[in-house]
Amino acid sequence: MTSAATQIISPTIVSPTWIAPVIPAGALLLDHSLVIEGDRIKALLPHTDAVARFPNAPDLKLEGHLVTPGFVNAHGHAAMTLLRGIADDREMMDWLTNWIWPIEGELVSEQFVYDGTRLAALEMIMGGTTCAADTYFFPEAAGRALTQMHFRAQVGMPVLQFANAWARNEEEHIHKGLAFRDGIKNSSLVTTAFAPHSPYSVTDDGFNKVQLYSEQLDLPVHLHLHETATEVTDSLRDHGARPIERMNKLGILSPSLQAIHMTQLRDDEIELLAINGVQVAHCPESNMKLASGFCPVEKLRASKINVAIGTDGAASNNDLDMIQEGRSASLLSKAITGDATSLDAQTCLEMMTINGARFLGLEDEIGSLEPGKLADITAIDLSHPSFQPIYNPISQLIYTASARDVSNVWIGGKRVMDNRQLPETDIESILAATRQWQEKIKAVSKQP
Repeated sequence: MTSAATQIISPTIVSPTWIAPVIPAGALLLDHSLVIEGDRIKALLPHTDAVARFPNAPDLKLEGHLVTPGFVNAHGHAAMTLLRGIADDREMMDWLTNWIWPIEGELVSEQFVYDGTRLAALEMIMGGTTCAADTYFFPEAAGRALTQMHFRAQVGMPVLQFANAWARNEEEHIHKGLAFRDGIKNSSLVTTAFAPHSPYSVTDDGFNKVQLYSEQLDLPVHLHLHETATEVTDSLRDHGARPIERMNKLGILSPSLQAIHMTQLRDDEIELLAINGVQVAHCPESNMKLASGFCPVEKLRASKINVAIGTDGAASNNDLDMIQEGRSASLLSKAITGDATSLDAQTCLEMMTINGARFLGLEDEIGSLEPGKLADITAIDLSHPSFQPIYNPISQLIYTASARDVSNVWIGGKRVMDNRQLPETDIESILAATRQWQEKIKAVSKQP
């Protein structure tokens, strides 16, 4: 009898119509197969060769499907999915100060975060996202929920100067965050980063401590930065410097910085970002919905700055659909630049996959379909009449598809969605918890 430690893991063949491996750039493979063994990609080769090399492996044929690396959502607030639609059509600071923050002050708890994160992970898996950067309160609860959902994530350690349900001040945020880091250091799915909320909610002393620990522990810093014009104006009033200038003086600008939004940038600031190796997460739909401004993606890319795509939270989007986010990024860039070739479909796919992996420091493990990498894989069904005729499946993915066209998802070799079904997920319990929170949130916000 074979012991669990020596048990042989049988390979599985996945054979779609098209494979977009992302690396090499622009490659589109016909009549090829992926071979998954354990948690990794064993091989990528022509279908006939795969069947000949692995004659006993089951062969999952996905006719009319495009297979890509799993999408990487570079920025979000998973638990805020419970606040989806509660305060639409409001200016950002009104949205935050009069709606979101008061509701959070009344209701955010460990259970809130656990239930909201499960709902977000469910939505993301069903939309082909296999990895996300998350930042919110009670990271322990988020990490537990994501692990149970077998979802890969960078869970941020929040840092704010203001008291909240999780911590009272910056020092306690950092202390509890480091304890969280110790608790997940052996996780195969969850990593962490410091997540100071924004320049206007963290003091110089708080940033100094974050920068010190970031260097000592080799941890990223995930920061909302230059999100709105008001943020820049207030920083000039309160600190005598634009936020990026202040962050530079504090030593925050470095290859460890994951800068989110970046809608208010001068050319000299873009140069400063490039010199310091800063990476950027672009959240086009949230920025448009809150009228925050436009991230100059093409200027950033021209300066060799890595730009990934994030959805932001469902409270300001209102979905976690990375395919639609890629489309919005492309169309917005074309409209702003007046250049129809801006952010073409292949570039958007790269921003949704390998750029996101690079943003999170995971480019050696995920973000492309290469032998040896983790088997984080998404299959998109392009067989519906609305996709026909198909001249370029990657164009159809970016300009026609949505999350609802995803049919199969693997995370670390595990098939977490099988023909649009999640066999190991108790969806009804997630939705039941969501309904309970809906009633509580309506009562607190005095919604009808």
